[in-house]
Amino acid sequence: MSGGQDIWWSYWYFHLPNYAFSVLFYTLFGRFLLGLVVPPTSSNYIYRWFCRLTDWLIVLVDRITPAMIPRAFLPPAAAFWVVVARVVFFMAMFQAGLTPRMSAG
Repeated sequence: MSGGQDIWWSYWYFHLPNYAFSVLFYTLFGRFLLGLVVPPTSSNYIYRWFCRLTDWLIVLVDRITPAMIPRAFLPPAAAFWVVVARVVFFMAMFQAGLTPRMSAG
């Protein structure tokens, strides 16, 4: 294996959750942006899949978000919590020595 493939497979337990966090973040961002131009009952398949992939997180964020925040702004609020979780995940993995490190040479 080349060095690039080895670093991925050697740290799969770091890369897979990190990738999942980024997919979730960008899906929430896409849901919010599409929600600005399509109605909530739209038959647009991309919007429906964005909703299907993120509805579970929107429900959780709705429970902790003050009622004065409009429901349309729950996806960006959820994206914020995904970023927080991703940073905490990275810091925990880094402190445990489980992240890829830059080599000196």
